[in-house]
Amino acid sequence: MRMPRRGLVIQARTRWLLVGLALLFSLVLLMYLLECAPQTDGSGSLPGVVGESMGKEYYQALLQEQEEHYQNRATSLKRQIAQLKQELQEMSDKLKSLQEKKSPKVNGMNYQGTKEQTSNDLLEFLHSQIDKAEVSVGAKLPSEYGVIPFESFTSMKVFQLEMGLTRHPEEKPVRKDKRDELVEVIEAGLEVINNPDEEDGQDEDGGVGDRQLYSENDFIEGYYRTERDKGTQYELFYKKMDGMEYRHVTLFRPFGPLMKVKSETVDISRSIINIIVPLAGRTEAFAQFMQNFRDVCIHQDKRVHLTVVYFGQDGLSEVKSILESVARETDFHNYTLVSLNEEFNRGRGLDMGARAWEKGEVLMFFCDVDVYFTAEFLNSCRLNAEPGKKVFYPVVFSLYNPAIVYANQDMPPPVEQQLVHKKDSGFWRDFGFGMTCQYRTDFLTVGGFDLEVKGWGGEDVHLYRKYLHGELMVIRTPVPGLFHLWHEKHCADELTPEQYRMCIQSKAMNEASHSHLGMLVFRDEIEAHLRKQAYRTNSEAVG
Repeated sequence: MRMPRRGLVIQARTRWLLVGLALLFSLVLLMYLLECAPQTDGSGSLPGVVGESMGKEYYQALLQEQEEHYQNRATSLKRQIAQLKQELQEMSDKLKSLQEKKSPKVNGMNYQGTKEQTSNDLLEFLHSQIDKAEVSVGAKLPSEYGVIPFESFTSMKVFQLEMGLTRHPEEKPVRKDKRDELVEVIEAGLEVINNPDEEDGQDEDGGVGDRQLYSENDFIEGYYRTERDKGTQYELFYKKMDGMEYRHVTLFRPFGPLMKVKSETVDISRSIINIIVPLAGRTEAFAQFMQNFRDVCIHQDKRVHLTVVYFGQDGLSEVKSILESVARETDFHNYTLVSLNEEFNRGRGLDMGARAWEKGEVLMFFCDVDVYFTAEFLNSCRLNAEPGKKVFYPVVFSLYNPAIVYANQDMPPPVEQQLVHKKDSGFWRDFGFGMTCQYRTDFLTVGGFDLEVKGWGGEDVHLYRKYLHGELMVIRTPVPGLFHLWHEKHCADELTPEQYRMCIQSKAMNEASHSHLGMLVFRDEIEAHLRKQAYRTNSEAVG
């Protein structure tokens, strides 16, 4: 094979370049040797004893000079290495100090430690990350889309909003780094609880032997969210099997080591929830709701009050009968029935239910008759709402039309068996803000609902935006114990264009999953294909 002409030229130039470099190196070496050679006097005397001694002294002095030069250079390098080691050790010590017992605190509390630590740029940066993040106080946001929602998790599963086409609403963490992250966070929370600091307010007089220690089995649930320019916030809850006291730990990872924000004991044993349900008609759905209420609230939780706000007269007697029947059978009398002889308005109903309470402060759960909840959700409601500090906006898992989901069965299974987090069974209703837990004083302070909104939808978004524009923190996360049961929707002609669009959108989203809707859309094509396959099979059998 002939080498291209251009390649020959380049090869020749490279060869001449190497030769030139070799000659240049030889010339430099010759000049160096001449420069270093011993100088002779102008008499031109022949070498002898004197010349030899002068040559030896010269070379000894030259060697000594070179040795001193290298010793000085080595000493300088050693000094630089020592300085770097010292700086590295200081950085390591300061990072470790974040996890030590005297670690600095945030949110207006006095920073602990020496002046050198607090003035260090690294510590200042890490603390500024916590100060800038929405950890202890809410941030004013422009709209409902500005909230960074939490994702919830247990020791086994993660409940996530953003699924795309590959992820699932409920799944085990597949990536090892995510599993390791959650395990590390749970263990860090246990370390904070089992080895409390003085500022945690725990009684350490009894010593470790008398203190109740927590383990991984006591972890109940957690929430996490990441602000991309600040860090990741973790809210962790632990509880002993036989107790009602929860331990709440907040951790924050400011793109570095976990930093403890606070550790506190949360006692919810006396926390009453006023469940407010607006209703008009729908008596069969209300009977089903009361069955769930009986099982969860009366038999298990036992710390609730029910307020039903009924619109109109049709069906009012049946609702009274259902409430009285439950009261007789369970000896439950903590309920209020408010009757309004007017057109249904969800915002007005919830507002009237909130104002009907006359016993001071109370935690309220705004609920709908089609919502199914568990006892665990009620505790989540108590843990994530705090008067004057935060309100809880859980994301409901909305179930699809069971007639489509279970079309291959003779009839859909009981409701309790439909409560699963699967792609084809439902979806996280992240565009809905109707289910919320908040304290009565916060609701009244923010101004309640916009009562000018008539008919379906919109009132919940207005209230949600009020909180976003205020100082309270909004906790937004999917929760596994809150379901919206499917029911047929009717979008009335009287709705405004915006309300009608929202109603149709909700109706479409509630019907079935993407794949099931696709099967319905292409049903005729599928049936035609099956007929062709059957005809071909029969023809081959006859032939």
